Amino acid sequence: MQNKRVISDVRMPAGVWVLGCVSMLMDISSEMIHSLLPLFLVGTLGVSVLAVGIIEGLAESTALISKVFSGMLSDYLGRRKGLVVLGYAMGALTKPFFALANGAGVVIAARLIDRVGKGIRGAPRDALMADITPPGIRGAAFGLRQSLDTVGGFTGPLLATGLMLLWANDFRAVFWVAVIPGVLAVLLLLFGIKEPERVRTHQAVNPIRREALARLGARYWWIVAVGAVFTLARFSEAFLVLRASQAGVPVAWVPLVMVAMSLVYALSAYPFGKLSDSVSHRALLAAGLLMLIASDLALALASNWTMLGLGVALWGVHMGMTQGLLSAMVADVAPEDLRGTAFGFFNLASGIAMLLSSVIAGLLWDSLGSAFTFYAGAGFAALTLVAMLFQPPPK
Repeated sequence: MQNKRVISDVRMPAGVWVLGCVSMLMDISSEMIHSLLPLFLVGTLGVSVLAVGIIEGLAESTALISKVFSGMLSDYLGRRKGLVVLGYAMGALTKPFFALANGAGVVIAARLIDRVGKGIRGAPRDALMADITPPGIRGAAFGLRQSLDTVGGFTGPLLATGLMLLWANDFRAVFWVAVIPGVLAVLLLLFGIKEPERVRTHQAVNPIRREALARLGARYWWIVAVGAVFTLARFSEAFLVLRASQAGVPVAWVPLVMVAMSLVYALSAYPFGKLSDSVSHRALLAAGLLMLIASDLALALASNWTMLGLGVALWGVHMGMTQGLLSAMVADVAPEDLRGTAFGFFNLASGIAMLLSSVIAGLLWDSLGSAFTFYAGAGFAALTLVAMLFQPPPK
């Protein structure tokens, strides 16, 4: 009881709030553009739907590759803030090009640079979060950042929708407004956070050399494996939107499905993150998997608003229970001087699993029907529960 009281008395570092607000502002900026970009490409620039899919695939693949290298580089240099600032600055600098674009080439270049920036900042930012946060409140810290990030994720599309209605579908005007929160995010990061001095316990070596990777340990690689299989069960949220249209939701209201899911996610991420600091991580992750299974089953059976709403709400709760938790688990087991590398490999594995899961879900949807897609998701979640039984013992 005394340990729990001490943990509860530890104040959240100001840097955690700064990183959370930076994520929120950049997400508002990005989602204002990304929620309208497919329509802009097809309707204004005359790009085919196939080309849109290729652009998005290239963008996400580029981000995945960048994540590992930036994490390793931050460990090698012993500094993280510079890479985080560079990643966010790249994202902010691309925003005006969407407004100025008169052809697909400019959009492709801006989209790729934006995703490279996201890849560069991801692992060093998470490692910096772990560096500035006391171990006893890491779950709460990652939950808070995730919650603020998600607020930006649904605020951006809502703001874009409102401005499109106000300005008679003027895409370029909305894209110019999106520049503002992107610039504010970079300025807040630049002047609002101070990176702690790190004391090296090992000489600077290539973080992917055998001796360095061996120091990550079996428990870390177990978390990577569990996270990857978990992500196979949690395919793209785009399938929630498609399921809503099948369940009889009017087309004009379909985007609100994502808003509802993100709202539940944002409201639950911090409370569950804080809870993770005082309960078993494995037990809470298992509870999140059970929540995902319940969500998949509800969505598979959904034939009306009620069942669809239940499935979407449970999906948001499972995200709030697990996403910050997995980051905290990585931070807890990774050596301090290899945290960037650890988050890089974790993000890479989860990203590849997300791409695979979305392809598998699409194939199942087309060949066997939408319900079977969600049943398969429940099956992957159950498989993850089985994998959790084989957790390596602590060192």
